[in-house]
Order: sequence, then structure tokens, then C-alpha cells
Amino acid sequence: MPLAHPIRNTEELFAHAIAIEHEAAERYSELGERMRELGNDVVAELFLRLAHLEKDHEHVLQRRAAGLRLPRLAPGEYAWLEDHAPETAAHTLVLNLLTPYSALKVALDAEKRAAAFFESVRIQAADPALRALAKEMAAEEGVHIAWVQSAIRRTPDPVIDWAAVFG
Repeated sequence: MPLAHPIRNTEELFAHAIAIEHEAAERYSELGERMRELGNDVVAELFLRLAHLEKDHEHVLQRRAAGLRLPRLAPGEYAWLEDHAPETAAHTLVLNLLTPYSALKVALDAEKRAAAFFESVRIQAADPALRALAKEMAAEEGVHIAWVQSAIRRTPDPVIDWAAVFG
């Protein structure tokens, strides 16, 4: 998947990576609290652990990027639940409608998008150091994908296929 705007240098990659990690930490924290409210402690703990890991990784990236001039990114560029500046009512409604299974599917989609982004940077980068950095970031997303996929396999889908039941 070619990038609409190819990443040309380390500063751009760090800016995007930090934004991705920040969004993931925020959303995982919200999803974890929501799953706890629903009484699904297993999924809640996964999301809260991922939120902690994403926040830690964001801080690591910020330290690694210290002293670099990072470009500013458009607000909401990596939003999981909306593709524009969030409105609290819409955001809260979506969050409250999510079941544990659907929340995991949202998380999986976001992790796959992040992995695809970093993999695309790796493929398109001419600079070996930039390729290596993108490969490292894609690998981390791969670990998160595996965790979420594992949780999906253990979490029932609440959608009932009535045609199959009565068919």
C-alpha cells in the first residue's frame, strides 16, 4: 500500500509514529475503562496493558526524537473512531455502543493500519537507517496485532446469525 505522502526522513517518521502511539494509548485507555464498566475484565486488562505499553513507547519515541524538528501533523490524522476533530457526543456514543468483540475488532483494524503504514515506509524508504527504524516500528505493531487477534479468538461475537439458527 503506497503512502499518499511518502515519509522522506527520520523526523517525519518520528512525528507520525508519536501521533500513532498517542492515539493508541488514548483509545486503549478508553476501551479498557469501557470494558471494565461492562464487566469484561479480561478484555479490559488487555486494553489497559496496551494503553500502558503505547504510552511508554510514545515516551521512548519522544526521547529518541529529542532535538529533531518534527513536522506538525493534522489533528485527528490517526483517529480510530472518527476521521475529523472529535465531537464529544459522537465519540462517547460510539464508545458506548462497542461490545468487547467489536472493540477488539476496532483495535485490530487500527493496529493493522499502523503496521501497514510502517511497512510501507520501510518499502519506500531510500535511506537504510529510515528503513531499519520503520521495520522496528512495524515489528512492534505485529506483536500488538497478535495479542489482539488472540483476544478476539477468545471473545464471543454477540451478533447472532438468526438465519443460521433457524435455517
